[in-house]
Amino acid sequence: MVKLHSPGGDDLPSTPRTNRLGTATSPYLLQHADNPVDWWPWGEEAFAEARRRDVPVLVSVGYAACHWCHVMAHESFEDPATAAIVNDNVVAIKVDREERPDVDAVYMAATQAMTGQGGWPMTVFTTPDGAPLYCGTYFPREPFGRLVQAVHRAWRADKQKLISDAERNVTALAEQASALSGLSGANGGGLSEADLAAVTALAVPALQAGFDSATGGFGQAPKFPPSMVLEFLLRHHQRTGSPQALNMAVTTCRAMACGGMYDQLGGGFARYSVDATWTVPHFEKMLYDNALLAPAYAHWWRISGSPLARRVAEETCDFMLRELLTPEGGLAASLDADSADASGHSHEGAFYVWTPEQLREVLGEADGAFAEQAFGVTERGTFEHGTSVLQRRSPAAGLAEDTEDTEDTEDTGDTERLDRIRGTLLAVRDGRPRPARDDKVVAAWNGMAIGALAEAGVLFDRPDFIRAASAIAGLLASLHLLTPAGPASPPSAGAPPARLVRTSRDGVAGTSAGLLEDYACVAAGLLTLYGVTGEARWVPLAGGLLETVLESFTDGAGGFYDAPADGEQLIFRPADPLDGATPSGAFAAADALLAYASLTGSARHRDAALATLGVLPAVAGKYPRACGLGLAVAEALLAGPVEIAITGPFDDPRTGDLLRAALHAAPPGSVLALGDGTLESAPLLAGRRLAGGAPTAFVCRRFSCRLPVTTPADLREQLAGAGNSR
Repeated sequence: MVKLHSPGGDDLPSTPRTNRLGTATSPYLLQHADNPVDWWPWGEEAFAEARRRDVPVLVSVGYAACHWCHVMAHESFEDPATAAIVNDNVVAIKVDREERPDVDAVYMAATQAMTGQGGWPMTVFTTPDGAPLYCGTYFPREPFGRLVQAVHRAWRADKQKLISDAERNVTALAEQASALSGLSGANGGGLSEADLAAVTALAVPALQAGFDSATGGFGQAPKFPPSMVLEFLLRHHQRTGSPQALNMAVTTCRAMACGGMYDQLGGGFARYSVDATWTVPHFEKMLYDNALLAPAYAHWWRISGSPLARRVAEETCDFMLRELLTPEGGLAASLDADSADASGHSHEGAFYVWTPEQLREVLGEADGAFAEQAFGVTERGTFEHGTSVLQRRSPAAGLAEDTEDTEDTEDTGDTERLDRIRGTLLAVRDGRPRPARDDKVVAAWNGMAIGALAEAGVLFDRPDFIRAASAIAGLLASLHLLTPAGPASPPSAGAPPARLVRTSRDGVAGTSAGLLEDYACVAAGLLTLYGVTGEARWVPLAGGLLETVLESFTDGAGGFYDAPADGEQLIFRPADPLDGATPSGAFAAADALLAYASLTGSARHRDAALATLGVLPAVAGKYPRACGLGLAVAEALLAGPVEIAITGPFDDPRTGDLLRAALHAAPPGSVLALGDGTLESAPLLAGRRLAGGAPTAFVCRRFSCRLPVTTPADLREQLAGAGNSR
């Protein structure tokens, strides 16, 4: 139970009450369960109540780790006077955007159309049928109260005009969504290899035009991690040798890793930087950012050998397992930005920031002074109230961003000293009040993490990463994935498609249906896990999910809707083929479809992947940052993708050596199949036998293979030229 705050700021006694959110599984909704606002969860019952009362609807959308969502909650939703205004004038619905991204998408489209911007908390007033009347984001308490009353007065004064205007808004939004979806089918069926090469080549100078050469990243503050764009740039460089692509990727990766957006003690990335220099983060940590950035840094390490890249990739995976792992084996959605400071007051970033005095108190004078210089902690501070966010830009001890990833430049003694200091500070920080954790398991984000952990486990010889990836996959298969024959059962011919639940919490599946990104990201993660472990069951399960994608999400013209055809009918069916902070469902689907086609030889899946990329010619030259994953998939198509089949006993060290060599030297978007030489768990393994009784690798393209090899050196030699066009 939270305390209620009066307008004057004095604490008022709490009353033991809950609204209709008390039985929710979403941690974000539960944060509002004891508000005096009479919240309803999203559903027809709430809109029916609005029709019964003949009042507008307030749809308030946010998420558990959102700082400004907390601010508006404390100012307005916990205030009895403001709550009374809300309860008297509207029916209030609270939505967790991570649980219902489809609801978030349709009202975010409305908010951006009406205001030219968007964000969270999102505040939308609608008709009792859900059509948007007025949209905004954060409102302070007094303006918010006046707004609620003004919307109610307008409804009473001229309801029919408001309804007519809202219906026109819905029509325009639906047409916009249809137009976006239709872009995918415009050229997809006819995109040739030359078309894809031209599109990817055009995207590089378009990205260069918005690139911040001084501090990395793209555009101005705030700066978000361009995760999918980084993967494209690294793949493009690997295929073509482009120095421009490599420079943009490496400059950005290094700047983010050495700045304050990366947790210099515990690993893992914050959601974004509020400034252009990656110094001060918006402190919440999201699973999806880290699941996307870990493989980007691993890819940088694969092509460069950079110690910085490896350290960040490995620490980011460690962060996910240390901070986000749930008792059921999944990964939690996020960590909050806010936590209590030493005085017990909640502040953004309190868990992460330091003062020189705190460093010296913990470390002593000598190590404290060293840490101040190494981490950029100053008396003035880089954040608020004289506190600093830790960075690693200092030239002290050879630890600067421009030297850490070069060989033989670090002083071993100073490196060991810094590692010891980091360990001490992390232990002390762990004793501070911790940020709250949103412990719901989101299918799409856990699918991303499966692939990241599985590949990192092989590359860095971390079997604990692979075990964690397998446990996540097991949880999704047993709890989130429903097939006609029951959870985790392989699909049968002619049976209804598999269904995926988007979220779970405490081992209980949620009620929200999976969306396109859930099906696509889980399928892609399962296929990556299969390639690393050889566990045969993941291939048909991924195939079942992709069958649902092709049957229930297609728009009939080569693109995809984000919500299934038989899902809840919203004011329009969302369809956005472009990336945001996470990959678009359409591009994620193209990625998974292409991987499945490469394992199975399915022309149907390959053609569907290619059709989805039809959006690229229209947007890649103008908005390349919105096409990162689509461009990365195009790079995989241009490289083949290269198919690597490895056969050998799973417990034979030589099999593991071939697998590591394959992942380390693989061309862009390569697909792996791993078998023990006796069971053909995927069509790519058909007829691939051990050569001379030794574990054997086959490098193929469209199932046409080179001569088998049995040593890592020979495999690396074959892969060196298999997917590039230099």
